[in-house]
Amino acid sequence: MKLSFPLAAAFAALLSLSACGGGGGDSGGSPAVVNDPAALTKTDSSIGTGAEAVSGARVQVNYTGWLYSAAAADFKGTKFDASQPGKPFTFVVGATGTSESVIPGFSQGVQGMKVGGKRTIVMPSSLGYGAQGVQGVIPGNTGLVFEVELVKVCGSAAC
Repeated sequence: MKLSFPLAAAFAALLSLSACGGGGGDSGGSPAVVNDPAALTKTDSSIGTGAEAVSGARVQVNYTGWLYSAAAADFKGTKFDASQPGKPFTFVVGATGTSESVIPGFSQGVQGMKVGGKRTIVMPSSLGYGAQGVQGVIPGNTGLVFEVELVKVCGSAAC
């Protein structure tokens, strides 16, 4: 294979930069912190004993949401939202594009819980608000952490 001189020179420069770690802007500081976990994780702190939240079921939950922070021991950064005390939040598990749907990671995280259960859900931004985020509240490409308590499974009936 014969390379032209400009292409060969560019290839050599690329190899030399990759050999020394990229060659750009390292001022000896710490690496950038990525605030976006790679995958959805669900950790139960209490297993419920009641009805199970399944796809298509209308459910009620109490929740608190934080921005994901890789620097925090529990990954909980800034709190951005919570259900109102005494007023659980109602949605349909797995619903999309309706007034009763939620972000995919929240719905996936609640699925399989039983009434009375408590769970921590850590989700990547791709299952939350993605690159656009929520202006003034959630920066783009930021993962989320939720603590959720499943209060009630209403099934297809109104809660």
